[in-house]
Amino acid sequence: MSYAVEYEPEAVEDLKRLSGNIRQRIVAKINWLAQNFDHVQPLPLTANLAGFFKLRVGDYRVIYECDRTLRVITVDRIGHRREIYD
Repeated sequence: MSYAVEYEPEAVEDLKRLSGNIRQRIVAKINWLAQNFDHVQPLPLTANLAGFFKLRVGDYRVIYECDRTLRVITVDRIGHRREIYD
């Protein structure tokens, strides 16, 4: 059973700043995650991002949180790996 995906306003703005092909790859990977979440091991973050997870898409990272009870993935931020953790 798949998860619903919600985007925070910051994540929507992050997506708008990306080029079309990168944006498509990231959205496709997020949709894949929503369909396969029960079969993957989420990559947890630490320190000031504890409680969040990351999804790798090439040189880009998707920072998200997950509510397993409601079956919702909330995308918080999207950015290049060099800048996303600042």
